[in-house]
Parts: sequence; structure tokens; C-alpha cells
Amino acid sequence: CRIIPNSGLLCLLNHAISVFLVSSDGGTESSALVDDNGSEEDYSYEDLCQANPRYLQPGGEQLAINELISDGSVVCAEALWDHVTMDDQELGFKAGDVIQVLEASNKDWWWGRNEDKEAWFPASFVRLRVNQEELSENSSSTQGEEQEEDADQSHHRHSESKRQMRTNVIQEIMNTEQVYIKHLKDICEGYIRQCRKHTGMFTVAQLATIFGNIEDIYKFQRKFLKDLEKQYNKEEPHLSEIGSCFLQHQEGFAIYSEYCNNHPGACAELSSLMKQSRYRHFFEACRLLQQMIDIAIDGFLLTPVQKICKYPLQLAELLKYTTQEHSDYNNIKAAYEAMKNVACLINERKRKLESIDKIARWQVSIVGWEGLDILDRSSELIHSGELTRITKQGRSQQRTFFLFDHQLVSCKKDLLRRDVLYYRGRVDMDDVELEDLEDGRDRDCNLSLKNAFKLVSKTTGEVHLFCARKQEDKARWLQACGDERRRVQEDREMGMEISENQKKLAMLNAQKAGHGKSKGYSGCPAAPPHQSLHPVHQRHVTVPTSVPQQQVFALAEPKRKPSLFWHTFNKLTPFKK
Repeated sequence: CRIIPNSGLLCLLNHAISVFLVSSDGGTESSALVDDNGSEEDYSYEDLCQANPRYLQPGGEQLAINELISDGSVVCAEALWDHVTMDDQELGFKAGDVIQVLEASNKDWWWGRNEDKEAWFPASFVRLRVNQEELSENSSSTQGEEQEEDADQSHHRHSESKRQMRTNVIQEIMNTEQVYIKHLKDICEGYIRQCRKHTGMFTVAQLATIFGNIEDIYKFQRKFLKDLEKQYNKEEPHLSEIGSCFLQHQEGFAIYSEYCNNHPGACAELSSLMKQSRYRHFFEACRLLQQMIDIAIDGFLLTPVQKICKYPLQLAELLKYTTQEHSDYNNIKAAYEAMKNVACLINERKRKLESIDKIARWQVSIVGWEGLDILDRSSELIHSGELTRITKQGRSQQRTFFLFDHQLVSCKKDLLRRDVLYYRGRVDMDDVELEDLEDGRDRDCNLSLKNAFKLVSKTTGEVHLFCARKQEDKARWLQACGDERRRVQEDREMGMEISENQKKLAMLNAQKAGHGKSKGYSGCPAAPPHQSLHPVHQRHVTVPTSVPQQQVFALAEPKRKPSLFWHTFNKLTPFKK
């Protein structure tokens, strides 16, 4: 074990090892993890520290940033996620925005400029640009100097600069990949292995919640890194052709979807355990024994989420410095689009999972539900509102309809309690065709209709006739029915599926939450109070005390805008968002 200079840490380590980490038979276990071919990992902690000191040393990135800023350099970072804030002292931005970093003295919150505003922003939400010198070089060169340069010399200098820029990005991809593998190895060997030895402290379910499928991610990333190294040109990095590696493994990256979806639950479980001192000491002992960098376990568990979000940004920068004549240009361009799609798919699956929880709670609130659960076929509410249904006998029935993917659910409001809904049936949207009807007398039902449309069964010919109150209401329903068909097709093309276990869990949680409550009651938790902020002497503003949790891991432009119709449940049912 490496000698730790701080005597207090040494005491803590020795005590923790003796209490927690020694196996029951008194033996020790090798920390080397054997790969698929039987050989040990090639990267030791010392090797990585020498090769990538800025990446591994605690505070190294901050130190490098402050050195650049103090030298007068312009330091820019790209946003990994949206940062939405109502606080004037915080900087809001969208994924992909460029922020100029003005100060990085605080490890969690940096001071930066975005457009015309300066404010604090969470450091974990951004990725530093590799080629920081590009902006300063471009801004320092004057028009007069460009005119004095010979055209051939200028072209030569530009080519050399672009090769160097590409080299920088390639090296960052390789270095960060090696460091990432080290972090994954530390999690699997330093935390999971030790946790499994202590069955009295952790159940199998707890470990599955905390660590998810990170061991599968570790196996996948090791294979990916091996293929990446085969394509890496050590002598001339700018000639490396790594695009094919991303294309070869693009389907494998979908493994991150499960981990990202599980991450909020992992944070909640870990937070609960950390309230007890023995768990805090245990995880710290694991970290010290594995000689891991000074980051808490929740920081290590966030790295896969951050990693999958960084790939499109890295590839976008690599594409920028790859000429069209380069042999890897087409593969890099395709890899960039592929990784954007991976990030989009992960984000969409996360949104779907959040949606099914709401849908399950909605179904539990409906009185007299019949037939299959709504989640058996649907995972998203597309539109809702009131329509008049015309029966076969020509009678009018006022109903509230909810259009989900694959089905349209009909409900009736309680006469006394208008926030209570009774189930009245559903229509299979996969089996019907939409027909717009003109105002006037309809020949089939011999009735005068206004703002009407109908759904006709393809198999039985049964007609479902509806009338809206206003023309604009009818237009919204026609648009929503078209959107429903397109979304079903998109889900099919993207392979968007929610597992049966996730559906069952959502229904079980909804039933537990609704147990003992009368219909029409909604027990929505109150919003947490705003945290008090402590002052920092460097500025006349305050630094937020904690980094906000990433709730949506979005990089690319989402294919769909978030639904605007969930708020209507507040009026129509006891369900609240």
C-alpha cells in the first residue's frame, strides 16, 4: 500500500481496513483485474499520473485553468447539459453553448461569461475546450499581418496549425479514455468488490441500485479502448483513424441508457446510506485502499453519465480540425452523428421512464379502470381534452379523452366532484384511420355536425364520431392524431422499448403511493426550500453551495419538444405533474 503522508489519513486507513476490508479468513485479494484475454490492465496509477497529470491530480484542472487565465489567455468551455436557473447570480445556458471561464478558484462553481452576462455556473456541467489557443491566435492576428504574409506561407501555417489542433483532440480522446478506464476499474475493484464482501451492510438490491450496470460498462469500454489504440498513430497522432471504432461500437454504447436512467435512484440510495457514519467511513476506506483520487463515491458514479455526453463534443471538435481530404473524415462525420443519436436515444429513454411513472399514477386515480394497464401498450401522453362523442343511436356524450401512443382513453367526469374521472373505454389507434369531416349534414349518421372528425376501424369498420367545441380545438386533435402516428413510427425505428420490469415497477410504486388515499386526493410533496448561500471573499456575490443534479442528459437537439399537456391533468384528474 502506498504511504500516505498525512498521519490522520493513515490512521483512518489502517482502522478502516481492520474493521471493514479484511476478508473473513484473514487473506487478501489481488487488486489486479484480469481482462478477457487473461492479461492484466496496462495502466497503473503512477503511469497515468505521469502521462496525464492534469486529468488525475485533484485540483489539477483548476490549477491549469487559473494559470492560463492569469497569463491573459482566453479559456473557453462547452456546456454538456442545460443549466436552467432563476437566480440572477447564476449563469444559465443550453447544451453546446460556449462559456468563457474567468475564474476557477472554487472546485464546484466557476465564474464565467456567456454573451453579455457574468455569473457563477456549475463546473461539472461543462467540458473545457482542448484547443484554447485557437481563439487567442485568431484574435491577435491583424488584417495587416495577413496581407503581408505570402499566400503559400499562410496556407502552410494554416495546415500545420490544423494538424496540431487535430493532434490535440486525438490525444485528449486517448488520454481521457485511459483515465476513464482507471476510474471504472477503481469503482469495480475499490467499491463493488469490497461491498460484496460485507453482506451485513449491503443487500444485493442495494448494490444493484447504487452501481447499476457499471461492470458491464467497464467490460465494454475496455474492448472499445483496445480497438481505439489499434487505430492510434503514436508517431503522428494527426494521422490516426479512430472514426471506425465509434461506428463499430455504436450499438454497444446503448448500454449507457440503463445506467443513466438508474443514476437518480443511485444518488438517492447513496444519500440515504451516507447519513450513517459507518457507511461514510467504509467508502472512504475503500477509496484510500484502492489509492483513488480525492473524489467522493458519488463523483465517481457520475463519470459514466459525463462520459457519454462528452463523446459528441469531442467528435465535433475533431471533425472541425479534420480536412475533407483526410482518410478519416467520412468516418469521423458518421461517428459524430452516431454518437449524437446515442445521446438522443438515452435522453429519450430517460424521458420515457419519467413519463411512465406519471402515467401509472394517472391510471391509479381513474375510478373503475378495466382491462390491461395503460403501460402495457403506451408510454407517453400526447394530447388531452374534452370532446362530444356521437353514439350509433345519435346520442351526444360529453367525455374527456386522453390520447396516448397506440390508444385513446375515454373518461367521464363525476357530476359533483369534477376532479374525479370514471373509465369509459378506449380506442386502438393502431387499428383505425383518421377522417376529417366538413361541417354540415353527415350522410352516415344523418346528423348535422360541426367541428367533427371520426376514427374508422380497419378491421370491423366501426366508426367513432367526435365533435369539438371550436374549430381550433378540432385542429389540435387532428394534429395530435398525426403526431401519435409519427411518434409510434419513430419509436419503432429507434428501437424505443420500456422493459416489462420497469412498467411493473412503475405501476407498483403508483399503487403504493395511492394506497389509503381517497379518489381525487393528490399527495404531492412540497417543493424544497431554497438553500442558504455562503459568501465568498473574492466577489460581492455568493457561490451556490452545491452543484445541481443533472436531471436530463441532453446533448443534441431533442427530436421532440416536451409535452405541454401534462398540466391539464391538474384540472382534469387528481394527478399532478
